[in-house]
Amino acid sequence: MGLRRIELTSFRVFTQATFEPDPLGTTLLTGPNGTGKTSLLEAVGYLGLGRSLRGSPRDAMIKNGASASILRAELEADDRHLLVEAELVRDGRSRMQLNRQPVRSRSDLAEAIPVTTFCPDDVGVVQGGPSGRRELLDDAVALLDPQGTAVLEDVEKILRQRNALLRQAQGRMSDDVATTLAVWDDRFTKSADALIATRTALLAQLLPLVDESYRILAGSNDEVITASYVTTAPDGMAVGLEQHRQEDLRRGTTTIGPHRDDVELLLGGRDTRTQASQGEQRTLALALRLAVHLSATHQLGSAPLLLLDDVFSELDPDRSRRLINELPTGQALITTASPLPSGVEPALVVDVRGLLDGQE
Repeated sequence: MGLRRIELTSFRVFTQATFEPDPLGTTLLTGPNGTGKTSLLEAVGYLGLGRSLRGSPRDAMIKNGASASILRAELEADDRHLLVEAELVRDGRSRMQLNRQPVRSRSDLAEAIPVTTFCPDDVGVVQGGPSGRRELLDDAVALLDPQGTAVLEDVEKILRQRNALLRQAQGRMSDDVATTLAVWDDRFTKSADALIATRTALLAQLLPLVDESYRILAGSNDEVITASYVTTAPDGMAVGLEQHRQEDLRRGTTTIGPHRDDVELLLGGRDTRTQASQGEQRTLALALRLAVHLSATHQLGSAPLLLLDDVFSELDPDRSRRLINELPTGQALITTASPLPSGVEPALVVDVRGLLDGQE
């Protein structure tokens, strides 16, 4: 799979721009801060992930003064031509299409543009709250397990319906509310338990790669990386929903489930959120991303499109070199504010200011 061309309309700082990366190797994006290097990566990432790789809301990605943003990417894989399009609308529903047909699941995007990302903010996956760790797992599910992706999307749909019912109930349990809630609870239990099983299995699959990647990136390490999936319903969703029903009704939202679960990461038995140094946290964040990238490369037969956003400025030369040595050959887009480490030889260098200069 190779990205051949992407067009951006009213996206971030870009009014109208066209970008053609090297189809096989590394494209280095240069230019001062504020000229759109990360925004260009974000546009590519959005088409592969269905969300901002910065975690930004939709409105933030639409250029000031515009009502909508359009992204259009052309790709080639095994003599097939693919067109992926997205319309981000400020007021209304955003849309995505694959070869002019509506995108129905995240796995459709992951198959069309398999993407893995490395960003300075990745350290938040280790330092921050549970949402970042869930997001990393779910991005990996989209790349590696299409059936698991369908389960994830089913959970999200049921959750929206259940929460809408809880809000409408306004804290009162009528007979109608109880009957309808029982239906949603049954559906949510089945899908949520399946998603928890999917995430737990994937975490077990990735863990050996995470541990090995950490040792390589750190240079040496005698402490083992361990991880465990922490569910908010240890006795199963059916029991958990029953126990939390009054709380859910009072708050008007579902207080337990996969959308509230976490992943506990330990380094030599130490909680990496509170007992690891910032250097250890940053190395672990890289190891998590690298493990997903390597696993996807093995499963897909070729490396996903790699987006590296100013990662090297956060790493010392030794860690930078080790990271590069571990990355499989493939198409990559790199931004950096610091000199490239040895071993990185761009096939193409693009000054992003040239894309801005060409705007109307």
